[in-house]
Amino acid sequence: MDLSAEFKRWKAQCLSKADLSRKGSVDEDVLEIVQLLNGQEQFFTTSSCAGRIILLDGSINGSEVQKQNCCWLLVTHKACVKDDVTVALKKAKGDAVLKFEPLVLHVQCRQLQDAQILHSVAIDSGFRNSGITVGKRGKIMLAVRSTHGLEVPLSHQGKLMVTEEYINFLLKIANQKMEENKKRIERFYHCLQHALEKETVSTTSHPKEKVNTSYIHKKKRNPAKAHGKRVTEGNEKELENNDHDDPGISVTIFPEDY
Repeated sequence: MDLSAEFKRWKAQCLSKADLSRKGSVDEDVLEIVQLLNGQEQFFTTSSCAGRIILLDGSINGSEVQKQNCCWLLVTHKACVKDDVTVALKKAKGDAVLKFEPLVLHVQCRQLQDAQILHSVAIDSGFRNSGITVGKRGKIMLAVRSTHGLEVPLSHQGKLMVTEEYINFLLKIANQKMEENKKRIERFYHCLQHALEKETVSTTSHPKEKVNTSYIHKKKRNPAKAHGKRVTEGNEKELENNDHDDPGISVTIFPEDY
């Protein structure tokens, strides 16, 4: 199989499809990154969310909120104010949960060397939960993720369980996390520009070196859990329907000081 030709086919197919996310377009704060990556022949993005503060109303299964079976009372990609949350909470009939979700970006890469470059950019920018997955058919996916999220229950069966003072406190923390998230996104963009420029010079001067596998950890993935774990917004169903390439190996690359 010509993986280079296959990659071009995957890229053309993905970028030609409609955006099926709730918003229907790429978030403004991550648009430059998405455009920069999709403009490179070795990358294309499959899903993205710049980060958001959301208020969900539904049931809690264990410690996780099931977003598929809940009502979205509030969602914003900017700083949130108490009045908006207070109004939204009045509509809650189940278990309302306030969440902050940082940037999540999924990028398919042509070669493992390309994924390594992007992974280093993510780690250096503060997205230290990022990782690479290699599928059985050769798909190489990089997930850019961070760990500075927030998830706090506010009501139970429609009854508010916290004070307004506590809601104010939570929103202050959530907005601080949103601001930090934006700084990391800006850092990621500038680091990415620098890495691509450096790689262009390196490729022109010298052929690509083999991937250094001395710090790569490989493990078998559970096929039953392989789908739907790396996608954030409304592209989940589309990717699940079109991706019959169940990941066979998870390749997690850690920085030396991780």
